[in-house]
Amino acid sequence: MRVARALSVALLTLGLAAAPAAADASPSPSPDDASAPTQAGTSFRTATEIEQGQRATASGSTGDYLYWSFPADTGQRPTVEATVKLPETHAQQTWQIDVYDGLRRRQACRYGAQTRTAAAGTASVELACVLRTIRAWSEPWANDPLPGTYYVRLTATGVATADLGLPVGSEVRVDSKDIGGSAAVDGSLAEPLVPGVATKPEEEKEDAAVLAGLEPEDGWASGWWSDRWVWTAIGGILAALAGVGGYALTRGTGRPSRVPPGA
Repeated sequence: MRVARALSVALLTLGLAAAPAAADASPSPSPDDASAPTQAGTSFRTATEIEQGQRATASGSTGDYLYWSFPADTGQRPTVEATVKLPETHAQQTWQIDVYDGLRRRQACRYGAQTRTAAAGTASVELACVLRTIRAWSEPWANDPLPGTYYVRLTATGVATADLGLPVGSEVRVDSKDIGGSAAVDGSLAEPLVPGVATKPEEEKEDAAVLAGLEPEDGWASGWWSDRWVWTAIGGILAALAGVGGYALTRGTGRPSRVPPGA
């Protein structure tokens, strides 16, 4: 009996000790998820700022325009992904995601499902837009993507009148691929295309707040440095070595002998 009682007490103690551990093992939201925005703006000026790598969420109504903004720098190729959770009962709907640069010029998607039509009763629809590589500088007449703030607009373009105002949920995430020196160009902007940066006096540019407060983790690129310099130096060294090797192979053994053959 004493042995059985001791075993019971030991098992009970282990169970109580394991209970908090099991509770602690339950998943908890990561800091990034906890700090991610949970609402969207309704215009360019009120666009909600998000960082690259964050998954922002927002609730809205069918027919609303939802806006977010994010920073993108030289050499990056941003990918914008959006998921719209539709109401249980709805008619056929067409959803579209558009991306605009700091000058509010609509940027074309290299590939991705920018527009999709959800059949009646579909639970959700997923959209994606992969932009062109962001350039440090461009001609004034060109529509190339430039470093600065970018805007994401999510909306339904084809909605039945009966579906207007129905609640929907949305998730947006932006990631970028660093292309590197292959996309480098000669020249750079004086300032990134960030709203409000041109309205600040020169002496206050370091301290004054701007309309868009987010920037890349490493700050805005200066525009002159890229890994293209490394590859250029390596190419120059290889070319010099090839020249030396070619000369060594073609020069022969030296000047020909002056002694006539057979003498």
